[in-house]
Amino acid sequence: MASFFIPLTGLESDSIALNTIANNLSNMNTTAFKAQTTNFSDLFYQEVGASGAGNPIQVGAGVQVASNETSFTQGAINSTGNNTDVALNGNGFFVVNSGNGSYEYTREGNFSTDTSGNLVAASGMSVMGYPAANGVVNTNAPLTAVNIPVGQVQEPQATSTLSMTANLDAVADTGTQFPAQVTVYDSLGEPHVATVTYQETANNAWSYSVALPAADFASGKSTPITGTMTFDASGNLTTIEPAGATAPSTVGTAAGDVSSIALSFTGLADGANDLKISWGLLGTSGTPTISQVDTASAVASTKQNGFASGQYQSFSIGSDGTVTASYSNGQQEKVGQLALANVSNLQGLKLLGDGDYSTTLASGTASVGVSGTAGLASMQDASLEASNVNISAEFSDLIIAQRAFEANAKSVTTFDTVTQDTINMVH
Repeated sequence: MASFFIPLTGLESDSIALNTIANNLSNMNTTAFKAQTTNFSDLFYQEVGASGAGNPIQVGAGVQVASNETSFTQGAINSTGNNTDVALNGNGFFVVNSGNGSYEYTREGNFSTDTSGNLVAASGMSVMGYPAANGVVNTNAPLTAVNIPVGQVQEPQATSTLSMTANLDAVADTGTQFPAQVTVYDSLGEPHVATVTYQETANNAWSYSVALPAADFASGKSTPITGTMTFDASGNLTTIEPAGATAPSTVGTAAGDVSSIALSFTGLADGANDLKISWGLLGTSGTPTISQVDTASAVASTKQNGFASGQYQSFSIGSDGTVTASYSNGQQEKVGQLALANVSNLQGLKLLGDGDYSTTLASGTASVGVSGTAGLASMQDASLEASNVNISAEFSDLIIAQRAFEANAKSVTTFDTVTQDTINMVH
């Protein structure tokens, strides 16, 4: 007697395949969606006899769905111009906090900020990363919600170091002065113009004077910080002698040498802390930044590390996941770094919807790190990963699945006819 069970298993399996294809096509525009493929395997076999040679005669019982395999191939990366969007290029997932003490994982990078400034995924869950303190990310710290300082003001930073790359004219007349200026900041963020005046006192010898405008002081009087500096026959700065010193000091990096001049301004009119600045005389290579050669006196560049307070303006995400906030004072500060995770068996992940996954015993526990380590992806700011659904392949699979469904349906009608004929034989 014909078994309706066999074609029914085919219809059920083909229905799952059709649903999978339909789900792929319906999500072809879903951010970072990963297409699935339905795989089949045969069911058990019934032994109905043996051939004359002793070979078993077996009849199959139908088909079953062996797996619904997810393709984790890379989707195309499309620029959006939205700084809260970020795309993964490579392996791994963003880590999000489900709110119940466990983490979930997603490749959807269409983030936004909530009312507290936390970076959140489209599902509303917090995006996790490594914290930063004073602009330094600590990747050894526990994961925390990435927080953007929306609406916050960056505290001012008093200038504590400055440097000046300059040349003094070696053939200038004795008494020639050359002024240079650099803006510095006090502890309240107030800017002050520091004027450095160089004056040639003899061959290869110059005096220096560093002063702020008189209005910067509560007393209304500005007392400059002075000293002398000398150069060798090649124009290299060799010694400095601040006013009040008993002897000149050699400029250099050897033991006993000096590499900076201490500047201190007290009694500021705005009530800020005393302004204490180290004027660096050496560049990164250890050579002096002030020279004396036969060319016009000029300042090539100045640097100082102070700044006024600033209002938060925007943030960006680097290719390594570092989140950097920008302020109205021109300063940038690292506020965290996005964490990435991966598992040893991607097919073991549980699909939760909203582009989220959770780990299972089959997937193994997630290993967490940062972009560029342990094979984890790089990131692209203001971009999103597209779905990896291949519409041409899906249409081809759709036709095959449709034909298979029709064939199994035909088997059912054929079995029905055979069964009816058998019944009619009885009558």
